[in-house]
Amino acid sequence: MPVYTAPTKDTQFVLHDVLNIKDSGIPGYDELDSEFTGAVLEEAGKIARDVLHPLNVVGDTEGCRLENGVVYTPTGFKAAFDQVKEGGWTGLDMPEQYGGQGMPYVMGTAVGEFFSAANQAFTMYQGLTHGAASAILVHGTDAQKDTYLPKMVSCEWTGTMNLTEPHCGTDLGLMRTKADPQDDGSYKISGQKIFISAGDHDMADNVIHLVLAKIPGGPDGIKGVSLFIVPKFLVNEDGTPGARNGVSVGNIEEKMGIHGNSTCVMNYDGATGWLLGEMHKGMRAMFTMMNEARVGVGMQGLAQAEAAYQNAVEYAKDRLQGRDVTGAKNPDGPADPLIVHPDIRRNLMDQKSFAEGARAFLLWGATLIDQAHRGADKDADGLVSLMTPVIKGFLTDKGYDMTVQAQQVYGGHGYIEEWGMSQYTRDARIAMIYEGANGVQALDLVGRKLAQDGGKHVMAFFDLVKGFCKENADVSEAYTKDFIEPLKAASKDLQAAGMYFMQNGMKNPNHALAGSYDFMHMFGHVCLGLMWARMGLAAQKALDAGASDAAFYETKRATGRYYMARQLPATKLHLARIETGADTVMALDAAQF
Repeated sequence: MPVYTAPTKDTQFVLHDVLNIKDSGIPGYDELDSEFTGAVLEEAGKIARDVLHPLNVVGDTEGCRLENGVVYTPTGFKAAFDQVKEGGWTGLDMPEQYGGQGMPYVMGTAVGEFFSAANQAFTMYQGLTHGAASAILVHGTDAQKDTYLPKMVSCEWTGTMNLTEPHCGTDLGLMRTKADPQDDGSYKISGQKIFISAGDHDMADNVIHLVLAKIPGGPDGIKGVSLFIVPKFLVNEDGTPGARNGVSVGNIEEKMGIHGNSTCVMNYDGATGWLLGEMHKGMRAMFTMMNEARVGVGMQGLAQAEAAYQNAVEYAKDRLQGRDVTGAKNPDGPADPLIVHPDIRRNLMDQKSFAEGARAFLLWGATLIDQAHRGADKDADGLVSLMTPVIKGFLTDKGYDMTVQAQQVYGGHGYIEEWGMSQYTRDARIAMIYEGANGVQALDLVGRKLAQDGGKHVMAFFDLVKGFCKENADVSEAYTKDFIEPLKAASKDLQAAGMYFMQNGMKNPNHALAGSYDFMHMFGHVCLGLMWARMGLAAQKALDAGASDAAFYETKRATGRYYMARQLPATKLHLARIETGADTVMALDAAQF
């Protein structure tokens, strides 16, 4: 049976030693001292370990079931959901006005990692609700906010996002779901949506669907799409659920992973809905939810990698296999533990250095979101907008890879369901696909985000890296060699790739698009390199100050050196691929494949 322990100490290190959140000047952060954040994270860790994680394998083996139009979640899910709701965890970073606790987004992100690592399928129910509530908070009328948000923040009612249809995925302009206007200002929604996570279940009194649909007579394509609030049960004047709306579950999708989440086919048969935001501006409103969800999905990549890594380490320490080539380390036993072997160490160091770097990257991104929203900082908003496809695409690609490497430590046992490792790989796989497949994230990064505001935000990123390197060039000779020089080299590779796109993309856009996936990974490596340089510096300062837990900081510094030496040079490979252009990629006619 797999185990999971929330990495509270490492999260605290990132929040306080690296990001120095309390003194960052972001509104609301002055209350986030280490004692306060530690108390929140410790309690979240207990919920993750004691309540959510034991249900992870239950959800995987039982799945959800549809009986007589009712969706039932796996055994224990409802009781656990009630416990999470009672603890106020579902509204941790939502406004107090609607029953939330008003904490910054960075705290919701930190707790979200723990919960997702413990049980991704379960945590999606509240995660989707949070995103739907955020869209209503930004784009809803006062009446809509008052009607829906208090119940959604508490998760008495949950929420969904309905985009995809059987004939269209990313190209939402092709959608057929229609919204016919009614005399009372409502709309009748008709159509079918697929792949709807948490589409229906037995854990809440109502489900509030946010549905993209077209109003007849509107513009063609994506410009004619509007967003609607369509509740499962119509809401009475006193705020209670009333008559059943014209929405039903057609089927529960059979999936590779996240079996504990009810991914549904939703049928809308003249269901009553209300416009959310402006007519024909549905994507603007939906992107409020989607951008939040993309950061959350990046978090899922990290979370599954962390959980898988924890188990791989324990197995490597316990499993006896072969002898250390430099001399027996367990002379009284029949063999040495797996962890003595260099290739196992390489495998584990890949996982460890990724997870810790990704955690810092994710939490840094969350602080930028807080800075943008709480501090009305447009530069922070632009920077995190640039990095959102990197957070989503890079962290989920690499997170999945790390779950596979964790399986590999187990050998054949990693492939056997009894040991539970395949679930991490199967659950991590969806994160590379939903909320915009990672290829789409790469196209968004190169096709839109690089040139956004005249390239202002990517130049700000390069200036940030350059400034950090210059400011810390003289910390020590060892620090410069181990951290500053590799970061400089990787940043130069990333800038060279950007220059290639500028010089060649105008002549032939395929030259840029063919290299977009490599560029996304380059960017991800540079971001993790920056995080490791910052963590290495923080560890060095703690050691110089005589920190009582010297072993923690020594381990952190050594892990960082590994990433900088063994992972960050991947930027050179990605640059070499990018500079070959599109000719070899586009060489074959369709018939030749």
